[in-house]
This record gives sequence, structure tokens and C-alpha cells, in this order.
Amino acid sequence: MIAEAGLACLWLAAALSLLQLLAGGFSLAGKGAQLAPVIRPVAILQGLLVTAAFVLLIWLFLRTDLSVKLVAMNSHSAKPFLYKFAGTWGNHEGSMLLWVTIMGLSGSCIALLEKRLRSDTMIATLAAQAFVSIGFYAFLLFSSNPFERLPSPAPEGQGLNPLLQDPGLAFHPPTLYIGYVGLSVAFSFAVGALITRNVGPVFARAMRPWVLGAWIFLTLGITAGSYWAYYELGWGGWWFWDPVENASLMPWLAATALLHSVSVLATRGALRTWTIMLAVVAFSMSMVGTFLVRSGILTSVHAFAVDPERGSFILALLAIYIGGSLVLFAVRASTVREGTKFNYFSREGALVMNNVLLTAILGIVLIGTLYPLLTEAMGTKVSVGPPYFNPVGAIFALPMLLVMAAGPILRWRGDSGRRLVNLLALPALATAVTLLLVIIFGGSIGILPLLGLVLAVGLAIASVIPLFGRNLLRTPLSIWGMVIAHLGIAVALFGMASESAFNQEVLVASNVGDTHEVGPYTLTLNAIDPVAGPNWTALEANITAQVTGSNASEIITPQSRNFTSPTMQTSEAALLTRWNGQLYAVLGEENDDGRWQLRLWWKPFVPFIWYGGLLIGLGGLLALIGRTARDIKRRRYDMQDSDMQGEAA
Repeated sequence: MIAEAGLACLWLAAALSLLQLLAGGFSLAGKGAQLAPVIRPVAILQGLLVTAAFVLLIWLFLRTDLSVKLVAMNSHSAKPFLYKFAGTWGNHEGSMLLWVTIMGLSGSCIALLEKRLRSDTMIATLAAQAFVSIGFYAFLLFSSNPFERLPSPAPEGQGLNPLLQDPGLAFHPPTLYIGYVGLSVAFSFAVGALITRNVGPVFARAMRPWVLGAWIFLTLGITAGSYWAYYELGWGGWWFWDPVENASLMPWLAATALLHSVSVLATRGALRTWTIMLAVVAFSMSMVGTFLVRSGILTSVHAFAVDPERGSFILALLAIYIGGSLVLFAVRASTVREGTKFNYFSREGALVMNNVLLTAILGIVLIGTLYPLLTEAMGTKVSVGPPYFNPVGAIFALPMLLVMAAGPILRWRGDSGRRLVNLLALPALATAVTLLLVIIFGGSIGILPLLGLVLAVGLAIASVIPLFGRNLLRTPLSIWGMVIAHLGIAVALFGMASESAFNQEVLVASNVGDTHEVGPYTLTLNAIDPVAGPNWTALEANITAQVTGSNASEIITPQSRNFTSPTMQTSEAALLTRWNGQLYAVLGEENDDGRWQLRLWWKPFVPFIWYGGLLIGLGGLLALIGRTARDIKRRRYDMQDSDMQGEAA
């Protein structure tokens, strides 16, 4: 009965979503004002019901109920507990239910907590959120039912894809989905503001926490996914320009532009139309990503579905949501009042330039991702990878970094060139010195890694300049967040450029006892031993890694694993991390002559890529806490002021 209860909760949540939409629509049309009070409670109840449905699905996976088709196809009685739990969303139907659950909870939070918006704008926002939710409920109930029963229980489950049997499954997908859904909430706010012609600073302050929260989770999700692929796939790379990787990058780029734009609107009352447009674009990119992952048109380790029916369903949703919002924007954009004007040489001007460059990069990634799909549909297969993305993206990314260095230093509304030159003198000097040192000691490296290294140093120093002359203990958390996030960009860029410039790879066929050198390490293959895990067996290499010229050594143990449910062989890389880089070792197959294939890398400063991602997320979190606290304080002040005026009257 657990599956039936979950399905019933899902149907009830879908019905309440429809009620929420109809009540909002009639209320806004003036034909059902009496329905307005029920919209918030309905949104809250809907979120609780869909959450109950997801909890029941987790229960089915934990008990390995093999009478449920989804459990039988994606779980196994011998699977470790963590992967039974996380395996709930390690499949198409479960991940979509997680998506809808987060969306329902988000609507509940809006209904429960948001008090700043005008009542009509709040009603329109909740109605828009319900409109988005209904499509996904329909997708689950009619195309991807997670609670479908088998005619008779399976004797044993087929198991989870071994590539997903990693702790990263418990973290990477949920963080990405929270980010995607946060953008759907921003989209609903934008639609609500357009419908009620209420695009202004109050609307922006209500939407900003959702945009910032979505951006934080997208940042952490992409960072975690990058590291997961790096150590799990055994290819030695951290980003492959895989179409599904791009599907998560595109919403992040749009969300980054939207975050800066909504901050300008909330603070200065400017960029009103641009903010609305970016909210539509950001949600559009999350929908495009959903289509790419679940339509079956891509073959990728990330992709879930291979069913064209599901792809057609999502494509229809994409057309309805995006097409409808663009029509609404075209009809109502002229009614959006012009915002506060500003000088182009100002912080607002820098943010606009940054947004334009981010949008250009987004366009480059979108074209490079979709172009192979279009040509394949016409009978020609092409491959678009780093030779396109890296140099073409750099055309806009490099000037964007320069704007990022200067923007936070500029004053609002207008500034002087002399002041900016004086403040940027130190970063410019550090950039020049770094360039000289890399040319002298860096050897022969490419132009893009060279520019990345020198700009990373300059940006790192420029990012902390806003703290100069301040009382650090009294500096607002939002300022600290901006500084740390921009510093994180510099740190990640330094790691990317260093790995690209100085990466060393050695492919060898080794007998036991042979030694090999890579980077600063001398490696000795001591033995190849069989080992067993909870649901796998493996051959494990025992390798001594010794820093050349030193007595210090450590043992690393790369594995070649074999899973039986389902049958698959995977490589488990061994990583040895030091402050200046990472040793990366992969065990391959045994040759006919008894030697073992080993792939060895020395990757200077590569962990800085993920340190930078964590810093970016931390900066966003500090900014979110600081701005939320400031908004709460402002609301309390306004309430006290209103009470005092009432007493005086």
C-alpha cells in the first residue's frame, strides 16, 4: 500500500496545484475575489503532499520493494544503504519527483514567508508557480509514474548504474535541482510582476534571495559534479564540454547575470526590463537542460531517459512555458516603467557590461551544444569540443574578468577614471610581474593558460580592494560575500590555467617492481591484489609514491572494479593531494606479456578549481545571510514606523 499511498499523494498535490492556478486566475480577473484567501493554504498543503509522496518513494527504495517497477529496475537487495537512499533519485522518475518536490516546497515557502509583495503580485506569482508545477505533475503521472507496480514482484533488482554508486550521488543531483527550481521561482516572480505591472525594487528584493539561493546551489552542484566526474570516470579531466555538463553551465551563466541585474534593481531601481528578460532566459536554460538530459537525444553518462515520448512531452512543456512567457514579455514589456538612469562609467555600467558578456558566453555554449544535434538530425555528425569552446568563449571571458576586477571598485551612478586607475595600480603591477615570471620560468605554454594565470593573480588582488580602508568587523556580510565570491573565481581560474599549462601525463606498461616518474614523484608498482567490496570485486594496485630526492613516501591504491548488478567494469582513481598539486593514478588492464597498464598524471594546483568553487558558494551564502538579515531589519523598522504613525494619528 505504500506505492498506492504515494501515488494518491501525488494526484492530490497535482489537483491542488490546478486549484491554486484556477483560484489565482479568477482572483486576478476579478471574478473570484473570495478565492484569494485560499491560495496560500493550498500552496502550503500542495508542498506537504508532494513531499509525502517523495518520502514514500524513499521508503520503497530503502526496503527494496521489488513489486515496484522503478525499484526493481534501479536497486538491488545487496546494495549498500547509502545507495539505496540516494538511488531514489539516481533514475529518471525518481529525479523528476525530487524536482517536483523541491518545486512544491518552494511554493509553500513563498506562501508561508513572503510578506513584502503586493497581494495581487503574490497571487499572480503563486498562480505562475502552480502553472509550472502542473506540467511536471502531468509528466510524472502520465509519462513517468514512479509508483508503477509490476504484474508480479521481481526475484531481484537490476541494481544501480555502478558509475552512480558514489557518495557524489547523494549531493550532486539534489543541489543542481534546488538551483533549477530556484530559477523557476524567479521565473514565477517575474511573470507575476509582469501580469500586475509591479516591476520595481520591492519585487526585486523579494526575488533576490531565490536567485541568490539558486545560484549558490548551482555553483555547489556544478563544483561537486566536476570533481565527481574527475575522480570517478578515470579520464583525468575535470570538464569535458559534455552536452549535459553544458546543460548545467548554461543556467548558471544566466543566473549569474540575473543575480547582478536583480541586485541593481533592488538597490538602485534600474535595469527593470533587463531583469525580467534574464529571469525568463535563466528558467529557459534550465528547461533546455531538462530536455537534453531526459529526451533521449543524447548519449551521456549523465543522461537518464531514452524514451522519445518523454522527450516530446518535455519539449511541449518547454514550448508552452518559454513561448508563453516570451509572449507575455512582448505584450507587457512596454508597460514596465523606465528605471533610474546612471552613468555608463559606474558600478551599474560595469554590471551591465558584465551581463552582456555573460550572455554572449551563454550564447556560445548554447550554440556549441545544440549545433551537433541539429546537424545529426540532418544526417551529418559533427563534434564540438574544447577547440571551439575554449578560444571562442575566451573572447568574451577575458574582458569579463577585467570588468569583474574594476566593477566592485566603481561608485554607484558615476565615477572618475583617475580614481579607478589609482585603485587598480596594485593589481595591474601584480599582473605584469606574474606575466614576466611565467614567461621566464613557465616554459612553453599556450596563450590561454598564460592569460588565465596572470589574470587570476590580478583579479585575486582586485577582489579584496573593496575591503581596503574599512573596519573589517563592521563590514556588511554582503560585501564580504562579494569579495569572497570574486576571490573564488580567481582561485578557480588559477587552478584551471595551472592544470592546462603544466599538466604531465605518463602512460606505461609496468611489471611489478618497476619504477616510473611523473612530475615530482617516483612511483613503484609493488603488487596487484584482489579485493572485495559490499557489491563488487576489484583488482587493486599497491603503488609507493615517493617525492623525488626525498625519503617521504605514501601508498596509493587505484582499483579496477567489477560490478555484477548490473555488470560493469569501472576505474577507481587514486588521488594524492598536496598543496601544489595532485598525483592521479589509474589502473588499466593486464597485457598479454603480464605487464599492467598504468595512467599517471601530475596536475599542478588542480585542487584550486574546486577550492574556488567552494569559495564562490561561501561568498554567495554570506551575501544571502547578510541581505536577508538586512531585509528583516528593514521590515521591522517599517512596521515600527507604521505603528508610531498610527499612534500619532
